[in-house]
Amino acid sequence: MTSHSDHPRPFWRRKLPRQVLALAISAMGTALFHQLGLPLPFLFGPLFACLAAALLGAPLIGTGQVAVGARTILGLAVGASITPAVMQQLPQMAASVIFVPVYVLLIGLIGIPFFQRVCGFDRATAYYAAMPGGLQDMVVFGQEAGADVRALALIHATRILIIVTIAPLLMVNLFHVTLSNPIGAPARDVPLDQLLLMAAAAFLGWKGGERIRLFGAAIIGPLIVAAILSLSGILHQRPPAEALNVAQFFIGSAIGVSYVGVTLRELRKDVLAGIAFVMILAILAFIMMEIVVQAGFAQPIEGFLSFTPGGQAEMTVLAIISGADLGFIVVHHLVRLMVVIAGAPIMAHIIGLRARRE
Repeated sequence: MTSHSDHPRPFWRRKLPRQVLALAISAMGTALFHQLGLPLPFLFGPLFACLAAALLGAPLIGTGQVAVGARTILGLAVGASITPAVMQQLPQMAASVIFVPVYVLLIGLIGIPFFQRVCGFDRATAYYAAMPGGLQDMVVFGQEAGADVRALALIHATRILIIVTIAPLLMVNLFHVTLSNPIGAPARDVPLDQLLLMAAAAFLGWKGGERIRLFGAAIIGPLIVAAILSLSGILHQRPPAEALNVAQFFIGSAIGVSYVGVTLRELRKDVLAGIAFVMILAILAFIMMEIVVQAGFAQPIEGFLSFTPGGQAEMTVLAIISGADLGFIVVHHLVRLMVVIAGAPIMAHIIGLRARRE
């Protein structure tokens, strides 16, 4: 006879309370940061509130497809910024973009031995921990190669957390950039037909991208559709400020929630390894930035944001609020992600990794 406890609990009892708790803590963090006048309250408020709650043992969980869907807003923002004027600048960007594959190669040559010989990870974990790709992509590839998935998630989450935290401070103090550029026009000032067009572009780009297994489909899919509409002269608005704030909110919350359940051992090994690797990345990023800036290929703030190895979503937000050249920066990050993701299976074969057999 099957007992009542043998049946799996429904979603609303199993995950929903933990998701609601994460959203409530994120909202409180946003309100606190806003009240104190701290920068980027919609990004940093949820991030640090959920991070603190996670480390204190709160049973938080991410919001799944809702959070993924929020990332489509950033894809729209980038795609709508790709105008005919930006396309005319592509030949000028090429001189800087060619340094991106070199940059990724240097990261791998230094990062893989660091994680394997210094930190003591196995070869698969070391490789996918070193590669500066998206967190989800590196975890998926690593899982197929038999890597330590939890370690990969913590290392990449730590990389993004530190970069998102430190980058705005450097932008203000080193480059004297004010982070007060309007993130977007109010929704009331955006024509309804443009709002509906962006909603359709977001959904079709996201789901269409997933259908063809496009990497980073939630961002890249809407980006491609919005860019086509922008270049065609049909779309001439970026997502409103309210939508971009929602995207920041879910990004910050997701980074904080990723630390749920972290143990003292993981803090000592995985998180500390991630912190040390960010220092290595910072040196490499500074060298590449100096090369392209001194050669006259980029302005300092564009060079800094183009070679800062954060997540694409986070770098998009920083580019928008700083008033930097969004098209220039996004092209560099897209090339970095394409090099990492396209090269991952090839390099995995070269260094002898094999897909784990179930």
